[in-house]
Amino acid sequence: MMIKMKKKGSTGCSTTTTMMIGMTAFAVSVLLYLIHRLSTGFLFNINDSISSPSALSKLTEKYQGIFKSELIKEKTHDDHDLMNIIEKQPTYEEHQPKPKPNQFIIINCDTSHDRYDLCILNSTTTLDPTNSTFYVDNDSSSVITTPPNKTIHKIRPYPRKWENFTMARIKELTIVTTSTKIDCQIQHQAPALVFSAGGYTGNLFHDFNDGFIPLFVTIRSAFPNGIAPILVVSHCREWWLKKYAELLRQFSPYPIINLDNDSKTHCFPSTTTVGLISHGYMTINPTLLPNSDSFLDFRKLVGSAYDTKTSHYNQQAPSRPRLVLTSRTGRSRVILNQAEVILLAKEVGFEVSVFEPNEHTSLKQAYKLINSSHVMVGVHRAALTHSLFLRPKSILIQVVPVGIDWLAETCFGKSAKDMGLEYMECRINVNESSLVDKYGKDHLVLKDPKAVMKDNLSHTKDIYLNDQNVNVDLVRFRRYLTSAYKKAKIFMDEL
Repeated sequence: MMIKMKKKGSTGCSTTTTMMIGMTAFAVSVLLYLIHRLSTGFLFNINDSISSPSALSKLTEKYQGIFKSELIKEKTHDDHDLMNIIEKQPTYEEHQPKPKPNQFIIINCDTSHDRYDLCILNSTTTLDPTNSTFYVDNDSSSVITTPPNKTIHKIRPYPRKWENFTMARIKELTIVTTSTKIDCQIQHQAPALVFSAGGYTGNLFHDFNDGFIPLFVTIRSAFPNGIAPILVVSHCREWWLKKYAELLRQFSPYPIINLDNDSKTHCFPSTTTVGLISHGYMTINPTLLPNSDSFLDFRKLVGSAYDTKTSHYNQQAPSRPRLVLTSRTGRSRVILNQAEVILLAKEVGFEVSVFEPNEHTSLKQAYKLINSSHVMVGVHRAALTHSLFLRPKSILIQVVPVGIDWLAETCFGKSAKDMGLEYMECRINVNESSLVDKYGKDHLVLKDPKAVMKDNLSHTKDIYLNDQNVNVDLVRFRRYLTSAYKKAKIFMDEL
């Protein structure tokens, strides 16, 4: 690093003295920090001229922007100031290398996000499934990588990066640059998109939250011009391929490459994307997508997969609004007085269908039932993911057990509204929870769930999700059903 000082005799000395006196603690710390980083080999090609206090101020602001640092203590002008700077994790954009003329980035890895990592390979790439390695062609010296000078990258392409236990079970893939020609057994003309169907796959909520919604976001981000990629999938099990065959075809017309059992090398031109982008739980942020795609666009894609227009439910218009009740047997989040709830719904005026899905439930048949219904009712659980099959303006009533208000809104409330549904949330009272029989209504578990969960986050799952059933107050619930009935009638009249 070169810092040029202009010499003007005594005037120059006076200027220098004024500058040193005028330095803030932050400026000194930044300069010391730069010297420290230079001594450890972290070099910046900087040639700044400091000829006045204002010039120094500008330089200070420049490095403040680069390092995003904070000074904890003021008025300390010694080497210990370095200990008072908290260096935040750099964002991806801050440390992007600047390609020089005739240079391009062949491996561009973004590891700055909490939920996922993503690598874009901008050169001919050869996949060897036997060692889970992608060889990126580097037959030119006019290329760079991100992070800079890193030629080997490791990535687990599943968007739950913050969960160490989960990510440890996701196959790690290797990306390397090579100037050696790799034998290519299968040559493809389309780009590739690589991800894992491991983790919590098998739970319907996670199949969409960690799988298909991020897949939609990634394709609409990486291929905004409508090009369909070849899907390359690890933990690609046969039951998954069969269950989601119709939906997978909406993302790609090409046969899926199974990383787990393929032994042939595959070559892809130009661009390969490794990883899935997640915007959050059941969320699509249109402002982050090139064409401003929304959750409603994802819902339309789901409809394209399953809407055959041949269901007997659709052959004639119903005389009454249809209500589908998601049912569950087991030890948690069960409606204990379900029979009474069904009778009540019929009394209000609904035609009622009971839907109790399991791992063998056909999504095509589920779509036919739910898409032809006007109202869906269910206690918070993974089965409410089927609300993706409801038409816009349909009504979703989510029955929310004690202690999981935030989960209910995060997992299904927001997505329902994003799909254009009429969303109603029925939060049960303490006396409707089975926990009152176990703990008593005055126990902290029921009086202050937030305090209980703050003390131990595992209580969210152990107590409020896995050990709680619901006995619905029929008088109070009638009001929800009556309101839903009125909305459903309006919806029917508009069809």
